[in-house]
Amino acid sequence: MLERNCAGGIVFFGDSVLLLRNEKAEWCFPKGVIRTVEKPEEVALERVSYEAGVTAKILFPVGRTNYEFYSITRQKPVCNKIVWYVMRADNDTVKPNPEQNFSEGGFFPVDEALQKVTYSQDRSLLMMAYQRYKEMV
Repeated sequence: MLERNCAGGIVFFGDSVLLLRNEKAEWCFPKGVIRTVEKPEEVALERVSYEAGVTAKILFPVGRTNYEFYSITRQKPVCNKIVWYVMRADNDTVKPNPEQNFSEGGFFPVDEALQKVTYSQDRSLLMMAYQRYKEMV
């Protein structure tokens, strides 16, 4: 199995959170693979910018998730291990990157985002991130 270390962002603007819709019609958070010379924080910020066109600042790390899938192109199973950061966006403008296969995106009120998010572990992560975020602001 191929194991990949990744980093991503749970990005808030006010009481709304950033979600992107990928080519599988899944609503998710921006994330990407950490290359050997990169820091997780840098990757998380870069992916938020590259995938969603959003400029944000990291507030704090919020947790880790793992998921496995079978890669058809690699012909083997892959395990993504993701470290997540809570971020605050400068504004609520979102430009999903079609080159990264994102068809939609935006900042959604947290209650609506909890219904949209495709995976249960992402919902749990969002609830925890939002609770900690609200304690800070």
